[in-house]
Amino acid sequence: MFKGRHFDRSVILLCVRWYLAYNLSLRDLEEMMAERGLNVDHSTVHRWVVHFSPRLLECFNGRKRAITGKWHMDETYIKVRGQWTYLYRHRQRRRHGRILLQRKP
Repeated sequence: MFKGRHFDRSVILLCVRWYLAYNLSLRDLEEMMAERGLNVDHSTVHRWVVHFSPRLLECFNGRKRAITGKWHMDETYIKVRGQWTYLYRHRQRRRHGRILLQRKP
């Protein structure tokens, strides 16, 4: 992805991340890189953002967990040590459930 680029991978990723995350202008980034001893033009940073943003988005979306709102609650009434108790079990997809015991009121 970064093969043949003039600048190091870490510099490119830093500029793209700062531009997208902190709403900095391209000229601000140019100035910040100059303070760090790197002579980067604002148009170069813009080309990096246009080129790498979609690719980074694909990588991030591939690694994100799927968000699901489905869960199930099971409830039953059992006797534990001579006392009746409610047994609740909370399950989510592909996870073990939590078990909660509660005494009968």
